[in-house]
Amino acid sequence: MTIIFSIIVFAMVLIVGFHVAPLMTWVERRQCAFIQRRVGPNRVGIFGFTLFGLGQPIADAVKLLFKEDGNPSYVQPFFYFIAPLIPSVTGLAALMVIPFGAQDTFFGTVFSPQVLSVGAGFLLFFAMSSMSVYGVTLAGWSSNNKYSLLGGLRASAQMISYELGMGLSLIPIVLIYQTLDLQQIVYAQSHSYLFGFLPDWGIFRAPVSFFIFLITIFAETNRLPFDLAEGEAELIAGFLVEYGGMRWSLFFLGEYAMMFAFSGLISCLFLGGYSLPYLTHESLIHIVQPILGSFGSIAVFLIEFATLIVKMSIIMLIFVQVRFTVPRFRYDQLMKLGWVTILPLALINLFVTALVLGYSSFK
Repeated sequence: MTIIFSIIVFAMVLIVGFHVAPLMTWVERRQCAFIQRRVGPNRVGIFGFTLFGLGQPIADAVKLLFKEDGNPSYVQPFFYFIAPLIPSVTGLAALMVIPFGAQDTFFGTVFSPQVLSVGAGFLLFFAMSSMSVYGVTLAGWSSNNKYSLLGGLRASAQMISYELGMGLSLIPIVLIYQTLDLQQIVYAQSHSYLFGFLPDWGIFRAPVSFFIFLITIFAETNRLPFDLAEGEAELIAGFLVEYGGMRWSLFFLGEYAMMFAFSGLISCLFLGGYSLPYLTHESLIHIVQPILGSFGSIAVFLIEFATLIVKMSIIMLIFVQVRFTVPRFRYDQLMKLGWVTILPLALINLFVTALVLGYSSFK
């Protein structure tokens, strides 16, 4: 029974994950148009109804599916073909460690709505998400194009520069909640309050860690203003130069999947995850179960699942807003920000957090 529940949750996560890319392309176009005082996509609809242009992602998918895909004769064939698969697979795989609900009993079986329930939750997340850069690097190298190679090298250097600050920014969270398990971190945030009224979320406990982590995930996902691996003005399209059609779109599926996965991680670590403010899992059970009986646990799971999706969607909207607000960095500025600003700031933040926690425990 536990395996069946895990498969159902994994299927739900995959369905949502596969729909993120087409929906986010529509959101980005509409938001870009709003910022630039344009109309944006508003013509393509479904069955004669335009629906604000919501049919545009379907039209784009059909176009990319049937678009002729050239195979340059000078590429390294195996690595050239496998490179687009790596970011999309690793991005979706990283979602397996995100808890989409609290552990509960469903029809007599204890079940945790988390495909992989492991003690070292976000370490496994980083292990999988870090592999996505291999796709970009292999694409750059196997294309046998100088612009592609430079884009792949930039992606590798960018990942090394920002993963150090990212990892250091999360150590204070481990010190505060005394665990690496994402399920336990979310539970701790939903069952206590700061000053008696403020939810005990990571963003209130470690605000500097939150902002460092938020900045570094822009670099990790190659999003503007840190998309130097593509850099149209300098590298034409960087590692994407020799790709087209569905292979090209797989890289963007991976980018959006990674955005979605990191949005889930930042929600669990800093925003209470699937929990509603001032409503614990037990409180929801007491409210819903008298109404729905044995199906109350399923209803609570769906509420918590929807809560986490909403929080993730808000983070995704921040990604979009920043893309059309902050101009692209120069590459030397990107490296300087990572090594000279973010890394020392993350170290100072870790030292101060450890000092405060140590003082509080011995007080």
